[in-house]
Amino acid sequence: MPDGIDTTTRRGELFILSAPSATGKTTLIRRLLSHHRELAEHLAFSVSHTTRPPRVGEVDGDHYYFVSEQAFDEMIGADAFVEWAVVHGLRYGTSKAEVERLLAAGNDVILDIDVQGAEQVLRQQPAAPSIFILPPSFEELERRLRSRALDDSEQIERRLVNARREMRCYDSYQYVILNDELDRASEALAAIFLARRCQRDRMRTQIERVLSGFRSQA
Repeated sequence: MPDGIDTTTRRGELFILSAPSATGKTTLIRRLLSHHRELAEHLAFSVSHTTRPPRVGEVDGDHYYFVSEQAFDEMIGADAFVEWAVVHGLRYGTSKAEVERLLAAGNDVILDIDVQGAEQVLRQQPAAPSIFILPPSFEELERRLRSRALDDSEQIERRLVNARREMRCYDSYQYVILNDELDRASEALAAIFLARRCQRDRMRTQIERVLSGFRSQA
């Protein structure tokens, strides 16, 4: 943990991260958690629920909670989601219970969510830090979508259509990162989290500890 940063005595903060599909936001999150241990100690990734089937190599509870349409409907009926949306023809949602558990434990929580979900969360918590990841270009985004070979041609075209719509939402976010080079984009993301933790209100415990030493010398 960086000297002087208080992350253990307060409720965590909710962070919103959005980007068009294949921009690399999930890679950036996982890199942040693995390469910045001083930040990752009190940083958690909220695992979303989805009705889509798992891809090869995906693990339930790690990449997503893979649930049936019926189970998803039941969670909607129980008001169990912070947000949920239909994305690329499938449903995704963020569990209220999981987010609350992580925040209450003092963790900053990253929501990897679509622009529709981000809009819902920001209506509830307008001060939540929000980050939009930009791809280098439309052509590069299309190349990434096709080269990862995770979707058929119809799904790729749908994701590209949605990307055009999603890109128009960038100005609803507080921070924007261009993911043209992974190391640079990763450092930019880490810098946002570090700067938030250095805000005066989050440093109260450390400030008071230092000031008490000055008072004792008065």
